[in-house]
Amino acid sequence: MESIALERIAGRPGAALVTLNRPEKLNAIHATMHEELQAVCRELAADVAVRVVIVTGAGRAFSAGADLGARVPSAGARAARAAAGPLTAEEALAARAASAMGNRTAAAIEGLPQVTIGAINGLTIGGGVVLVSAMDLRVAARSAWFSIPEVELDLPLTWNALPRLMRELGPARTKELVMLCERFTAEDAERWGFVNAVVPDAELMPRALAMADRLLGMDAWSLAATKAATNALAQLMVPEQATWSDPELLMLTRRIERGGG
Repeated sequence: MESIALERIAGRPGAALVTLNRPEKLNAIHATMHEELQAVCRELAADVAVRVVIVTGAGRAFSAGADLGARVPSAGARAARAAAGPLTAEEALAARAASAMGNRTAAAIEGLPQVTIGAINGLTIGGGVVLVSAMDLRVAARSAWFSIPEVELDLPLTWNALPRLMRELGPARTKELVMLCERFTAEDAERWGFVNAVVPDAELMPRALAMADRLLGMDAWSLAATKAATNALAQLMVPEQATWSDPELLMLTRRIERGGG
């Protein structure tokens, strides 16, 4: 794969490691990464031998979030699109499907039957925070930091992020983070209950592996049933359907960006 690495962890039957692997771009999430993450999740969901999945980032970042540069059209492309007139029905549906790509990726991670552990290294911004929020357990390196800058960038926060953040952080803290768009540290995230542990940078993967070992020592069926039950309860707290219009919000934002009426 081009932007995702998947490996079964040697010496730990039942454990797999997924690495976001665009270090030169701080693991920014573009269309190819979305497609590959979804493909990896389909593969893992069908692999009953894997019971724990660790997710981390290559290099000095977990993820810089959505790769906004990859989707910004040139001035010439924008002019050509405007001259072509309104979108056809097929173009509109294709644009809507593309706008929902982040929703599908986050849902694929959250829907994995295995227990997922986010091993959060370095910066984690926007869409990277959304992916982390879709995981079951989270351990952060002490140098890791987080930011949700979408509103500051004149973008709505989508990818079904708000229900997940509300469940994990509560309404007041979620509003603070997504409206003020201020950076927060790994220690902040631990204090607020967003991450389970903060460790020295060199101990990040050893701690994630120790958590995996502990989980692998549990009864497999009981663990799977418990994950399913807790996920169902989380959905009752703040259902994802509350953000059903995420794709439309992104489409509207892009229409305004290119000067549409």
